[in-house]
Parts: sequence; C-alpha cells; structure tokens
Amino acid sequence: MEQQAGIQKPDMSVSLCGVTLKNPVMTASGTFGSGMEYSEFVDLNRLGAVVTKGVANVPWPGNPTPRVTEVCGGMLNAIGLQNPGVEVFAQRDLPFLQQFDTKVIVNVCGKSVEDYLEVVERLSGEETVDMLEINVSCPNVKEGAIAFGQKADALYGITQEIKKKAKQPVIMKLSPNVTDIAEMARAAEAAGADAISLINTITGMKIDIERRRFVLANKTGGMSGPAIKPIAVRMVYQAAQAVRIPIIGMGGIATAEDAVEFLMAGATAVAVGAMNFHEPAATVEVIDGIEAYLRGHRIADVKELIGCVGE
Repeated sequence: MEQQAGIQKPDMSVSLCGVTLKNPVMTASGTFGSGMEYSEFVDLNRLGAVVTKGVANVPWPGNPTPRVTEVCGGMLNAIGLQNPGVEVFAQRDLPFLQQFDTKVIVNVCGKSVEDYLEVVERLSGEETVDMLEINVSCPNVKEGAIAFGQKADALYGITQEIKKKAKQPVIMKLSPNVTDIAEMARAAEAAGADAISLINTITGMKIDIERRRFVLANKTGGMSGPAIKPIAVRMVYQAAQAVRIPIIGMGGIATAEDAVEFLMAGATAVAVGAMNFHEPAATVEVIDGIEAYLRGHRIADVKELIGCVGE
C-alpha cells in the first residue's frame, strides 16, 4: 500500500489468468467498440482492460434494423455481432490499442467451431492480445453460437477445442438463458477454461402497441442495463461457488457500488456494459468509486473484497 501526501492509496490490482490488471474494471464487449470509438471520452490507460467488440473470421453484416430500443431499466439490442472480420481488426484496431498501457481482451464470435478456431489461430501470434473472451452466448445470432452456450456438453466441447489452439488465456462468456448456471460454469472449467465471464444479455421483447408490430426487426433482443443486475449478481455468486477459476462479473453495472457487489459475490474483475451508452466515462467513474470505497472503509487491497460474502 502506497503513501501519497499522507493518504494511503489502496492496491487496486488484480490477477486474472496470470495477467495483472491495474484495477478490476474493464469494458463489456459490444458496448465500447474496440476502444478507438471511445478514446476521445475515456483515457484508455485508466482501464484494467479493454474488451473488444466481437471479432469473427469474416465480416458479419449483423441483423436488419431497427435493432436497438430503450426499455424500462435498460435496453434491448439485436445487433447480431456486426463486425468487419479479424483481418481488418488485426490491421486497424490492434495497432491502435498497442499504444495504451492497458490489457487487451479480444471477444471472439463464430457460427461453428471452425469459425472460432480460425480467429483464435489468427490472433495467436498477436502480442497485443492478452486474453481471449469466447462469446458462446449471444442471443441474437441464430446459427450455432447460442447453442454452444446453452448445452453443457456443447460448451465443454468447444472450450476444449479452443484450448488446444489458443496461445492466450481463454475466458468463456456464459449465457444467463440456461436452467443451471453452475452446471455451465463447471463444464467450462472442466474443459480447461482459464476463466469465465457472465452474464451476457437476457432474451427479451418489446411490442409497439400502436403499430401492432415488434419494435426490433429480429423480434427478440438481448436485455441489458440496471434491471438485470440482481439476476447477474445471483448468477455470479452461484458460479463462484461452483468453480475455482476466476470470474468476470457483468450485467447492469452503473455505479461503483454495483461493481463492489459483484466483487463480493465472487468476481475477480467486472465489466461495464450498457452504461457506456448513457455515460461514456462510466468505466472511469466506477474505478474512482471503488477506490473511494476502499479508502472510506480502510481496506488496503481490493482483493479483500473478492468473494467476501462467503457461503
């Protein structure tokens, strides 16, 4: 613990899969572009990690519009993981991220095991990439991806295959749209995942009662925002009781107090998602708020909070 002008500065660093983050706060995939888009509003050097938008082996156009709508307590999105593909990402976004003192976690998406492996192998030699987050839980992609995240045996299989090819630590991103989150967490751990992240969005729907039509062209979308936080905290806690690998907690984090809840539930790190759309500097505000909480409660090390609620 450092001394700054007589004021004790708490240790905000955490270790995730052997990678040290300066603090436990990162961005949630799909809400922060790949960093460049928010760099005018946020000093990326302040973040524990930047988690990129989903990257596929080839460009994806995403779903038809309209594909985003506000709802009470959050938002629904059915973007469909639109992205320019791994080659554009490697040539444009990675060099940009390399200039910042922050860890880089690349979110990988696909429609088949082969799609995922192609991206994993392409990124294996990229030194800028510290970790890979494998998105097997997007509810807005009809082909393949969601099935991997809803069946324990399928999750085990794809995790095992990715681990054979990956050079970086592998984080499996879990879906809340399952019967037993602990079972899914155990399947990922058993297959060799280095960490898990949860939760992804919850499937929802909105209907325009005047037009008598679905608001989203995709009919359903992923619900995110403050309304889902209690569900996310519960699932993170259940996963933390089931596995020993680190957990990245996310789902409705809007304030430092929200983030502290996730840490106490058992998360080693947290990701801020939908709040980035409402307040571009939300991640930095959460970082400052966690530090203020530690100071106010005379806690020397943020790691003291992880899983402190016990069983």
